[in-house]
Amino acid sequence: MEKTKPVKVRPNLQRTALLGAMFLMATSAIGPGFITQTTVFTVQLGAAFAFAILLSILVDIAVQLNVWRVVGISGMRAQELGNKVLPGVGWFLAGLVFLGGLVFNIGNIAGTGLGVNAMMGLDPKIGGAISAGIAILIFLSKWAGYALDRIVVLLGAVMILLMLYVAIVAAPPLGEALKNTFLPEKVDFLIITTLIGGTVGGYITYAGAHRMLDSGATGVEHVKEITRSSVLGILVTGVMRVLLFLAILGVVAGGVTLTSNNMAAEAFGAAAGEIGMRMFGIVLWAAALTSVIGAAYTSVSFVTHTGTSDRKRNLITVAFIAFCAVVYMFLGQAPQQLLIFAGAFNGLILPVGFGVLLWVAWRRRDLLHGYSYPKWLLAVGIAAWLLTLFLGWNSLAGLVEIMS
Repeated sequence: MEKTKPVKVRPNLQRTALLGAMFLMATSAIGPGFITQTTVFTVQLGAAFAFAILLSILVDIAVQLNVWRVVGISGMRAQELGNKVLPGVGWFLAGLVFLGGLVFNIGNIAGTGLGVNAMMGLDPKIGGAISAGIAILIFLSKWAGYALDRIVVLLGAVMILLMLYVAIVAAPPLGEALKNTFLPEKVDFLIITTLIGGTVGGYITYAGAHRMLDSGATGVEHVKEITRSSVLGILVTGVMRVLLFLAILGVVAGGVTLTSNNMAAEAFGAAAGEIGMRMFGIVLWAAALTSVIGAAYTSVSFVTHTGTSDRKRNLITVAFIAFCAVVYMFLGQAPQQLLIFAGAFNGLILPVGFGVLLWVAWRRRDLLHGYSYPKWLLAVGIAAWLLTLFLGWNSLAGLVEIMS
């Protein structure tokens, strides 16, 4: 009996880890910036924003299908593959991800503080410190990996359910939204590229794929699970964005003019009164906390390797979160200039890292253990990569403008 016990338990743990990887990718994308972007763009475009959401989801799926498959089949992290392709490229990518993740995590902790403030009226700094402490406890736990998987799934489910309630109460014009999904009255490609960069840019691109490696679901024999998890992760993000869009659209279509600095909170309040404001606090806190966890986990995965012990990796992650929390406590927010720089880094990370993975899929079959990469998937990936070049160019141009 003792010999067969691990065989029975491992598949369940692996399934839990894959589910966690899927939600880690999704909830890493759903942060404070995600909520702000979706709200602002809905106010700007109205029902026509539905088309932008659809197009961004399709591009996100194209990116994540390729990222998860190359990382999953090779069994190596993105920076390890980069160094195999061209020595130094992997470390360059790791540096961009780590620095960007560090700055954005200060903003994520600030988001948890604002969420706690909206929920309970506590000082944002106290709320941020408590939330950072929760994230640290997860990684200090003896079952850190298991705890991480469970918490991101739980918080992801809570966000979706609360958003569903607010979307129903807001009573959006569903017919108009559906029509504009396929026949938009207005198309704004800058908004579409911004959505793509915010959903699969920076560390978010690799959050789920790197967590999948730790689950042990790697190699050709796991192609089906890898494919299914990558697509479902993007769909979870898409569902959350659609529900938030419908909630804001319902409020705006009802004649409410959103003018405050926090339009999302204003919309929740208009849709569901005082309880709506509390719900906004919960959603913002959950979104920010899962982003804290995702940014820390993924950033550290870029400066460690597959041979690093779990204990050492978790301690580095704890130090990463603690440092971000201390900076936030002193500053009260992530410095705006640093956030702009980190955003520019994110725009560079996607074409560099994604380009490396597509090269592996195309030319380095040896790193994929002889796997014959599907030509259709590679073609879809290249088309998405060309779009990431446009994103990267815009980010670089913005960075040059800031520095000049």
